[in-house]
Amino acid sequence: MTKQIRPLNAFFWGNSIALSWLWGLGLFFSVQMTFLFGLTGLFSFAFLNALGLFLFGFCTQKVARRDSGEESLERFFKKWSRPFRLSFYLYQVLAITLTVFAIVNYLLVPLLAWRWPDWGNQGYILFIISLALVVLLVLSAACLVGEEFRIKTIKYGHLFQGFLILLIVILLLVSVQPFEVFGERTAWVREQTRQPIFWGYMIPILIGFFVGPWLDLQQWQRAIQIHKENTSISLSYFFGAALFFLLLIFHGVLASYVLNGSSFMQEWVTKGYGELLYGHEVVVQFMEKFKDSLSWWIPAGYYLFLGLAVLSTLDSGYVALKWFLTENVKASKNPILSFVPQGIIASPIPTYIVAGFITLFSVLVKLEVEYFMVFYASFFVAYATLGIARCFVPNSQHALPQVKMFSIGSLSVVIFACGYFMQIAPLMIAGSILPMLYVWWLVFNTDLLRIATEKAEEVIDAAAEIPVLRKLSQVTQKAIEGQTKEVSTGSHFEDKWFVHSFMATYADTNSVGNVYFGMYAMWVGKTRELFFNYVLPGFDLKTTSFFILTRSFEHKYITETREFERISVKIRVAEYNRKFATLEHQVYDSAGHLLGKGKQQLIFVASKDYKLLDIPPEVLQAFMPYI
Repeated sequence: MTKQIRPLNAFFWGNSIALSWLWGLGLFFSVQMTFLFGLTGLFSFAFLNALGLFLFGFCTQKVARRDSGEESLERFFKKWSRPFRLSFYLYQVLAITLTVFAIVNYLLVPLLAWRWPDWGNQGYILFIISLALVVLLVLSAACLVGEEFRIKTIKYGHLFQGFLILLIVILLLVSVQPFEVFGERTAWVREQTRQPIFWGYMIPILIGFFVGPWLDLQQWQRAIQIHKENTSISLSYFFGAALFFLLLIFHGVLASYVLNGSSFMQEWVTKGYGELLYGHEVVVQFMEKFKDSLSWWIPAGYYLFLGLAVLSTLDSGYVALKWFLTENVKASKNPILSFVPQGIIASPIPTYIVAGFITLFSVLVKLEVEYFMVFYASFFVAYATLGIARCFVPNSQHALPQVKMFSIGSLSVVIFACGYFMQIAPLMIAGSILPMLYVWWLVFNTDLLRIATEKAEEVIDAAAEIPVLRKLSQVTQKAIEGQTKEVSTGSHFEDKWFVHSFMATYADTNSVGNVYFGMYAMWVGKTRELFFNYVLPGFDLKTTSFFILTRSFEHKYITETREFERISVKIRVAEYNRKFATLEHQVYDSAGHLLGKGKQQLIFVASKDYKLLDIPPEVLQAFMPYI
């Protein structure tokens, strides 16, 4: 029974994936690609977009299978995403803003005939107020629907929306019959299709959409939930990519019908900065211009199609942002955040408000959706490419060079923008390829350094066989050993682990000669105190403003040991958030056999009234080097 349900569940998730990916970038840019390059441009754009979406699901399926359990992908994401948290957030903010801007600028503004009339000051103020109310309407609807769903249930809400969209698509196809343009050669190839600028668009689209889903919180949240439900991620994304492809083709073909029909009017095309032409709203203008001659349900159905497509993206963004912000607030290491209520930090509403203000500004200064798009084809490429490399390429786990990544991203934006406004294809291509080349160099340079280090070690080992060099090597080794960081007698650090070694004696055993079970906890406790003594040397019970208490302690016994056995207890800081710190410990014998392991959770209370505190800043500073 379960095996029969899984493909159906994959289809349900595929529908949600398609709708969540149908944001302003794909929805309205499919019309622009048809306007610029005809059906050739539309099919190229839709195929590359859908292929990138499917490859994300296919690759995350591979990642999820590296470990066992339904939580494997979630565990991987928490560790993998940590250096990219700001990139994830900015990517989501821009996606939400772009979508709100697109629906307002290309649907609502034309419908209300707000095409910059020659009004006086009062009329212009009225225009701004009305525009603000429209933006507020869109944001309110998105937040309201987003609050009604969680990731476990959103697929059912999208199933209803998808059913409505299917009915609308059938209605428009039967009523308008746009597929007749397939037989017209002029609908397939326009003048710009034969020019280099075609590749100036296609190569950045190829790069942007192949790496783009890897920074989309909506897609990661879906992949994680799909894996938790024991459903194939790759199958779900196959359905999602196929449905998404068909939706883009439908919208683009509808635009091609308008552009190639006798009713097409040039005034529907807008002129932007740099004298560039934009046709995002030609279908909207077509429906509005001929609403009296057409049946009323045709324009109404089309407007509802756009509204549902945008709403399914904005509610997904709300759910994904809430999940992301909540998880990061829990794991926050910044004591400053303790002054801000957690409900505000973890809420997507402030982010949506910011998106609303950016939308107002963008509409007033007459921006276009491409101006937002440039960041996905240039700035975010480096971060996404490095993220993919850290998933699949060994030796790419070095620290993220934030300043360099930001610099290369900004440089690529400038290069791409110059190429776009001057319509120079090589500059547009260079702006997209440059971040990928930098990441490839970064990964290759690290790998080259590893190889060089290994070869250097081989050379040193071979040279050590020369008597003179052997003696020199021994002297050098003794000097290095003399500099080993010895914390106290029998205690030292091994990477991030604090290690305390000693010999078990008769006092540690029970009546049959084995070490008494309670001694393991005492050994761990002593090692913890020695670790605290090292990292917090100035801690004084008489003057301290906080105490460190043990909230929980657990230990798993694996192998027993006896007296006169040399024991090594290792302890390190495993993780911490605003309130709790978790220490991990391992106990070994002299042969390296694991005797036991476990963890403990610490809390921090005020020394005066024992009130629970956030982790004190001095403790955070002390723990940071050993995480």
